Formats: sequence, structure tokens, C-alpha cells
Amino acid sequence: VQLQACGGGLVQAGGSLTLSCAAPERTISMFNVGWFRRAPGKEREFVAAIRWSGETYYADSVKGRFTISKDNAKNTVVLQMNSLKPEDTAVYLCAVRPRGQATAFSTTYHSRTSYPYWGQGTQVTVSS
Repeated sequence: VQLQACGGGLVQAGGSLTLSCAAPERTISMFNVGWFRRAPGKEREFVAAIRWSGETYYADSVKGRFTISKDNAKNTVVLQMNSLKPEDTAVYLCAVRPRGQATAFSTTYHSRTSYPYWGQGTQVTVSS
């Protein structure tokens, strides 16, 4: 599954950005989709995920500021990021996990090893 993430950029603290994850050759809404980020010198960390059926999950650090959703008309998964902070600066990557895996998505959504397919990422930089 090929994934394309876009929408990153440079924004001041308190600003907003909208990231999109597309799977041009698939119906992305039928997958479980996760957003992760990788900051300089840090390991890849979970940000948000949406199950194929619509349930959403968030890291504590972004809860209340970020929203993940599906845009079926555009065949994308959107990560709306509000009230951005300098510590949100990172490369943001989207990933998908097919349905029907042995382990429940509700218990594995936060684990990067749960997702076999990854996009290249988009840079988000938040200035103070």
C-alpha cells in the first residue's frame, strides 16, 4: 500500500496545520490508520489513530488539540492540528494496518510495529 502524506509546513506557536494521508490506489477508509511523528534525536512516537469503523485514539500530549478524521470524498485521513507548540516539531508519518489482524487494533494502535505500511512523512515546524 503506497501512502502519501502532505500538509506540513512552518507555523508559529498557537497556530494550526492540517495534514492529509492518501492511499491513491486503495480506499483508505477501509484501513486502520495511524499518525506518528519523529522529532530530532527522539524515537518515533504515536500521535493519533482511527479505526476503519471510526473509533479514534490520541496520545495524551495531543489530546484536545489534534483531531483525526476520514474524508471519504477525497479518500484521505486528515490530522487537524490546533494550538501547536514548539515541541510538536517533527516529521509526521502516516501508516496503515489492514483489517482482520490477529491482535485487536484497540490494543495495538499506539505501536509502530502494528503498521506494516508507511508513508514518507511531512515536516512540521512550530516556531516559538
